[in-house]
Amino acid sequence: MPIIKLTQSFINHRLLCPSNKSRIEYCDSELPGLYVECRATSQGQGTYYLRYKDSTGKTCHQKIGRTTDISLADARKKAKTLKAEIALGADPRAEDKARKAVLTFCEFFEQHYLPYVKPRKRSWARDDELYRLRIKKIFGQKRLNQITRQQIQTFHTSLKEEGLAAATCNHHIKLLRYAFNLAIDWGYLEENPVSRVPLFHEDNNVEHYMTDEELDRLLKVLREDKSRNVCMVALFLLSTGCRVNEVLSAKWSDVDLDKGIFVVRASNSKSKRLRAVPLNSSALEILRQLEKQQEYLFMNQLTGKPYVTISKVWVRLRKKAGLPHLRLHDLRHQFASFLVNDGRTLYEVQQILGHSDPKVTMRYAHLSTKALQDAANSAAVKIGG
Repeated sequence: MPIIKLTQSFINHRLLCPSNKSRIEYCDSELPGLYVECRATSQGQGTYYLRYKDSTGKTCHQKIGRTTDISLADARKKAKTLKAEIALGADPRAEDKARKAVLTFCEFFEQHYLPYVKPRKRSWARDDELYRLRIKKIFGQKRLNQITRQQIQTFHTSLKEEGLAAATCNHHIKLLRYAFNLAIDWGYLEENPVSRVPLFHEDNNVEHYMTDEELDRLLKVLREDKSRNVCMVALFLLSTGCRVNEVLSAKWSDVDLDKGIFVVRASNSKSKRLRAVPLNSSALEILRQLEKQQEYLFMNQLTGKPYVTISKVWVRLRKKAGLPHLRLHDLRHQFASFLVNDGRTLYEVQQILGHSDPKVTMRYAHLSTKALQDAANSAAVKIGG
């Protein structure tokens, strides 16, 4: 680190790094703190720096410019200005330090977001999957304050171009929005870059309603197939309109056979609220056929534990009934269709299915055509009479 009087002639003709070194600093004797760095990889060129101490006494280096871009005189002038600002308490590196102090999205998500949502959000594993598969690759190494709305929108569009369904693309955006909102709440960020990013609006409500003939085929399989427990689960779903996870996690302590009530615990409910499901004669008959000595309603006889999933057996059952596209969740929709077509109000359907928003129940409004037609025909009876 030789100390010499830097001149423009030296910068132009003698700025060389010794062959036995990878870099060297030539310090200016005329303006303490100013030096020019020359590297072995760029002989004849260098970079001006100002060496100074911050408020904590730590030595810092502020880049001024390349020797090919500014003259020595301009470098000295800028260095003097910086020294004056530092003497008044400014820190040229403060902005860079603050920017680098912000967490990367990877650090935030793995060290703060996941530990927070794991005990609070049942679908945290899905969040982790979306993050690992696509979000981490794009935003993982970016700092939270470096992620822009335009980058989020570009990412959203790329998911659609990749062939993902609109709902799946939107799930990524909803996750990012929620994560950034938490970052703001915890003081890591001031503005959410995902706000005002529009979601894709696409009708993805897939519902398979069975005809009477199809329903008869399914019921025949469910009543005769050897996989009795899974068949019972499917029949119970069709009889109550409950969600699959609500039934698989149901315990005998949740059932009151005398009152005909099945209580869905808040921990198992999608709305996170306790609700009581009325049990019709079909549901009660299914429960009477089950083994009451066990803790859960439906137990896997092979493992002795409650079912986690019945998808594999269900695929076989629906194919056997000639309904290869019928999902387990469609049994919930089918139950709703029974109610609506029998003239029950959408409010009654909402209460039984446990919809927190009546807009969700409105998807079944089109099923009430038969009931409305019967109501309209009552006027025709009077007119004809």
